[in-house]
Amino acid sequence: MKPRKPLSLPGIDGPAVLREASRLVERRLDAPARRAFLSRGLTLGGLAMLSGCSLSDNESAEKALGVVSRWNDRVQAWLFDPNKLAPTYPESMITRPFPFNAYYGIDEVRHVDEESFRLEVSGLVADRRQWRLDELRQMAQIDQVTRHICVEGWSAIGKWGGVPFSAFLKRVGADLSARYVGFKCADDYYTSIDMPTALHAQTILALNYDGKTLPPEYGFPMKLRMPTKLGYKNPKHIQAIFVTNTYPGGYWEDQGYNWFGGS
Repeated sequence: MKPRKPLSLPGIDGPAVLREASRLVERRLDAPARRAFLSRGLTLGGLAMLSGCSLSDNESAEKALGVVSRWNDRVQAWLFDPNKLAPTYPESMITRPFPFNAYYGIDEVRHVDEESFRLEVSGLVADRRQWRLDELRQMAQIDQVTRHICVEGWSAIGKWGGVPFSAFLKRVGADLSARYVGFKCADDYYTSIDMPTALHAQTILALNYDGKTLPPEYGFPMKLRMPTKLGYKNPKHIQAIFVTNTYPGGYWEDQGYNWFGGS
């Protein structure tokens, strides 16, 4: 394993931040402890370390929180193990019905026409052609029963089936050394992920749910399913995928949510 590079960010007292991080992470090295640390970010004392920041000043505080959010993204990426699998569960533990969740009501779910649907692939890939659903269904498929964790505090277990995303990226000749993979969706949602997560063994282009064609409320025609990410990082109704080295942002991320979004 290559040695990890030291973390650094302008405006942050690096040694003080890392001392706090070390105390929290070393206390317990299991996943819940890491999640607690990452969701907590820095304490108010940590924020006070930002140069020239007054927490009573809204503009300065927002700037401080933005810096800390970006720092949290870097820490999560630094801790992410692309070879570690998320827990899987027996089918008897599937949450039925699986909850609907979106930034709109269920009566506004997008309905995509299968016959006219084409998945657009662009950016740093060799094969930029459009894909039909039947072509994706002809690729090797896998199933997983994993837990969906929502940033709002609830979770549910579901069974997803589809194409391993790493196999798809290799099929289209994606530059696997690129930094980001972005997604645009039929419901105007958009997001992006890091390439190590894109290549993770449990990241799939989900075409099915619980053994049946993915229903509209769960993201037909396809959803990116990543048990290593929080729910808002799992886009539904995907209609375009692109590979890039330019930061693409995301619907919630551009409103202040952490970009990495690890679960």
